[in-house]
Amino acid sequence: MAKQYAVIGLGRFGSSVAARLYESGQEVLGVDVNMERVEDSNEFVTHAVIADSTDPESLKAIGIRNFDTVIVAIGNDIQASILSVLLLKELGVKKVIAKALNKLHGQVLEKVGADWVIFPERDMGIRVAHQLLSPNVLNFIEISKNYSVEEVRATEKMKDKTLRELDIRAKYNLSVIAIRKDHELTISPPPDKIIDEGDVLVVIGENRDLERFANLS
Repeated sequence: MAKQYAVIGLGRFGSSVAARLYESGQEVLGVDVNMERVEDSNEFVTHAVIADSTDPESLKAIGIRNFDTVIVAIGNDIQASILSVLLLKELGVKKVIAKALNKLHGQVLEKVGADWVIFPERDMGIRVAHQLLSPNVLNFIEISKNYSVEEVRATEKMKDKTLRELDIRAKYNLSVIAIRKDHELTISPPPDKIIDEGDVLVVIGENRDLERFANLS
């Protein structure tokens, strides 16, 4: 089922997050004060609006409290970033993710209510969106545009089953290359390896297959 996301600030980082979520079938609202950025974003968001996120009435008018998650990706205006997070939490948004420009900015964002503060590098937006879409994924490494290695936490559905019973290769076209239990790592685990809830499976394959597997519940 598609979730609703709002991305405030459609610069390089915000656009990359919005585009990845949109490509994955989610409903995405793009918000920016810049008309040109809003117009450019129409290709990779469900809807786009010109709005000032530091104005509570503007936020109410676009129904911001109805969104599952709001990502504050405002560029260099630290004051606008902090005020936006504060207003979003006051308006009742359950999950607010905010981009920080430095450590001090991040600390302030946390104090005003941000649920997750990120310090993005050039392409960090793709990683953030990926983790939002696949909450069981702990980490991932992109090998190419279409292939990745992921660390996926085993769910209750996998508990007490062997790799043979799960049949991950046949069902998902993926290979389990290692399993981590606490601080112990098993490389190339055998088919009769029993999975415990909370184990971490290191899996390699195509991104679309990894996404299906990571959302197994």
